[in-house]
Amino acid sequence: MAEILSWRVAPEDAGQRLDAYITARAEITRSRVGRLIEEGQCALNGAAATKAGARLRAGDEVRLSVPEAREATVEAQDIALRILYEDDDLAVVYKPSGMVAHPAAGNPDGTLVNALLYHLDGLSGVGGEKRPGLVHRIDKDTSGLLLVAKNDRAHLALAAQIQEHSVERAYLAVCIGHFKEAQGVVDAPIGRHPTDRKKMAIRPDGRRAVTHWRVLEPLRGASYVEARLETGRTHQIRVHMASLGHPVLGDPVYGPKKSPYPVLGGQLLHAAVIGFDHPSTGERMRFEAPPEPRFSMWLERLKMR
Repeated sequence: MAEILSWRVAPEDAGQRLDAYITARAEITRSRVGRLIEEGQCALNGAAATKAGARLRAGDEVRLSVPEAREATVEAQDIALRILYEDDDLAVVYKPSGMVAHPAAGNPDGTLVNALLYHLDGLSGVGGEKRPGLVHRIDKDTSGLLLVAKNDRAHLALAAQIQEHSVERAYLAVCIGHFKEAQGVVDAPIGRHPTDRKKMAIRPDGRRAVTHWRVLEPLRGASYVEARLETGRTHQIRVHMASLGHPVLGDPVYGPKKSPYPVLGGQLLHAAVIGFDHPSTGERMRFEAPPEPRFSMWLERLKMR
């Protein structure tokens, strides 16, 4: 059985995005709201709503069908997992490069979710059965820290912090070339590429995306960069760095066809810092983790002696 939720848009809510409006009223995450809209589970004034970014008008009727939560069908697997912190509400884990976050076409198992189901004694369900516990994600070939929720209350609270941009997320990257400035901000909306559905692109109708970057050290033919996320769009750092003419070294999608260095194992991008307010205690928590040996090896190799 599906739960049917419905609302009438008040005058003070006119102009809001459809997905943001629903997220503020339903106990599910904005990312799942977006997936339900894509799946045809949302109606606006009696007609199927297909655009999460549709702007609402006063008096609009919004209806959402939310399928009943099901037990995760993903199999728990005894996969080595580094857990930096865990309590009754959440865990902070380290995802190695090469590991997919959750099962999908072509990756039915061996994912981070398979490992989480084995190692943790509970995961939230508001993200959907294929993504239990995942408050956010990082790319397959990106290493680093991920925040995992162990119950729905914690998940919704942490997801709200991400929407409010109060979660600290800092990445380390080796980017091709030398920057003209020591630091800067890229404020450019990101959406699905118009012709290649596997890629993202800067486009005027995309979702707002903001990356703060600074050069930590110039390298031989490259730069060691810290990138801090204000928003968290798919492939955001990779797209933004490429837009500056300095793609992440080893990026097979947004980098040059012929890389100046033959990096194996994916792009040199690492989620180094995660900071947030604990959903139960309100305590500010912050975790750091160094890059993998592969990343560090390239950093040393490219340093100017």
